[in-house]
Amino acid sequence: MNQLLVNYLSRVLVKGSLEFVDPSGKVHRFGDGSGETVRVRVTTNKALRQLFLNPELKLGEAFMDGTFVVEKGSIYDFLAVTLQNIGGGGRTLWARIIYRLRVMTRRVRQWNTPFRAKQNVAHHYDLDGRLYSLFLDSDQQYSCAYFETPETTLEDAQYAKKRHLAAKLALQSGQRVLDIGSGWGGLGLFLANHADVDVTGVTLSEEQHKVSNARAGEQDLAHRTRFLLQDYRSLKSRFDRIVSVGMFEHVGVGHYDEFFKKVRDLLTDDGVMVLHSIGRFDGPGETNSWIHKYIFPGGYIPSLSEVLPAIERAGLKVTDIEILRLHYAETLKAWRERFLARWDEVKALYDERFCRMWEFYLAASETAFRYQDMMNFQIQIVRDQHALPMTRDYIWQSEEALRRRDLAGTRPSLKIAGE
Repeated sequence: MNQLLVNYLSRVLVKGSLEFVDPSGKVHRFGDGSGETVRVRVTTNKALRQLFLNPELKLGEAFMDGTFVVEKGSIYDFLAVTLQNIGGGGRTLWARIIYRLRVMTRRVRQWNTPFRAKQNVAHHYDLDGRLYSLFLDSDQQYSCAYFETPETTLEDAQYAKKRHLAAKLALQSGQRVLDIGSGWGGLGLFLANHADVDVTGVTLSEEQHKVSNARAGEQDLAHRTRFLLQDYRSLKSRFDRIVSVGMFEHVGVGHYDEFFKKVRDLLTDDGVMVLHSIGRFDGPGETNSWIHKYIFPGGYIPSLSEVLPAIERAGLKVTDIEILRLHYAETLKAWRERFLARWDEVKALYDERFCRMWEFYLAASETAFRYQDMMNFQIQIVRDQHALPMTRDYIWQSEEALRRRDLAGTRPSLKIAGE
């Protein structure tokens, strides 16, 4: 085994129990022996060299290709034991150099013109629609859920997320609402159904666009919900409320001023926006190279220090910020467990390599939220600070009213179009 890699792992892996089998069959043990032992094998010397030089890209690729094999435990267990020791740091010298170069050139990869943005969205969101139905909740909410208690199920946590966002929007009957990045339509349909508002959703995913409008028709909400296959930057109308969930991560750091200036133009003078996005605790950074190549091309997770100045430059005002710390870790855990339980069905849609790619994606994402300073934030934004009540009481009051409505038995059943 590469002696430099042995020395590095011996220095950083001080907790847990990891057995690393090199291509010659020699077993190297790291950690203090606590917890369940995780055993991994690297099958070729080439893969071993690549792992040492560029682990952020090559670990995922080796797992996909079968040259990095988990013999005891799972890829999640391996990532958990390593990241609990090194967190978001711990890179080798060469890996730090690669990372710094990527940070310096990140705007090129995140230059998301309308054409490139649609290509990037298609790469991930226009996969076979049956894939997402295998592991998401019944409403296909593909973003961080809101776990009100440790016992909350994924279904209830995703429903609670929509309820939480609706309360922060301070909706009034008859208002016009814009959902930027509207997914499969679940949030927009929820708002239209619960608050008697008119909803316009925009998405760049042809698959999501088709499903969303079909669902609106099936729920008899087409008269006040519509989903457009359109870039938000081309919109002209103004809206009383704007919500965006899980879309801002696809904007790109070079487009933040453009995004918030467009929000300002689309928002009425007394309007309110709620922005829900993945964020970083540890300041500006760069997208993991494996995630960028295989999962979210053009994507970037922002820090608040990058977002808030852009809001200010647009002439908008921040009226509330909430940090959701471990909610996404729990969401991803539920998705990963569901995905693994439906492995054979995913394999029938694609192949074994695709299954390993998605297992790695879900496991790496979950461990990032547990051990690598990732979180979610919800920012409430206005043009006029008089647009909302003086205190935050209206949020929990609205949330309680929606909860009482659900407990009274008026919560609608959720389903995907055609089910």
